[in-house]
Amino acid sequence: MRPISPAPRPQLGTPATGMAALAVPDPCAHCDARPVSVCSALEEKDLHRLAALAEVLEVAPGKTFIAEGEKPEHFFNVTGGTARLYKLLPDGRRQITGFARQGHFLGLAVGEANAFSAEALEKVWVCRFSRTRLRQVLDDFPAFERRLLGTAANELVAAQEQMLLLGRKTARERVASFLLAQARPLRPCDAPPGRFHLPMTRTDIADYLGLTIETVSRTMTRLKTEKLIALPSPAEVVLLDRARLESLAGGFEEERF
Repeated sequence: MRPISPAPRPQLGTPATGMAALAVPDPCAHCDARPVSVCSALEEKDLHRLAALAEVLEVAPGKTFIAEGEKPEHFFNVTGGTARLYKLLPDGRRQITGFARQGHFLGLAVGEANAFSAEALEKVWVCRFSRTRLRQVLDDFPAFERRLLGTAANELVAAQEQMLLLGRKTARERVASFLLAQARPLRPCDAPPGRFHLPMTRTDIADYLGLTIETVSRTMTRLKTEKLIALPSPAEVVLLDRARLESLAGGFEEERF
């Protein structure tokens, strides 16, 4: 088990930097994220209600747009890019708890303060909604509210999967599970991609999987040697043998040294 990496604590209560508000007259009209996000629960004729509440933001790489411990005043719908979600220990060490990409809706956790921080790994685009104003829309559109509840339920399932990943799986199984999760299509009806972008650093992956950077690098090299994957670049992965990778992720393949 690797020591959790230290990370700078966001300065709470200060204006966010590295975030630019974009002037988009009708953000829902040409949004690529709509088919895979909670917005799909609304009919076309009702989208103007949601669009009127949305503030479209562009977040620069490395910038935090949700700060752990701050009062939760907004919801965020990720429409492009990838962000890392993490928590900080009192001594400043960081534990990455997940990654949010297109279609993820952040801010559903109930509490007096944000339970995690969200930081852009690459350039990220989000629609930001006032919690108070969005609740008024929920009263008028029960289908939208049900979709949000379903999203919250999926987050619980993801948390349970992460507990299994950290508690029971070997390093090899963890890396295989992670790669398959990143290769998962945004929509269930879409075919899983054989080649995909991996914006996380090896340090990010190690933090998330509870491993050392050396173990992550060594394991990915081993998967490459065994022709389960190809690594054209540090930020790109090709799945060469998905069936065997799935078997490995499920714990059905014996370790071979």
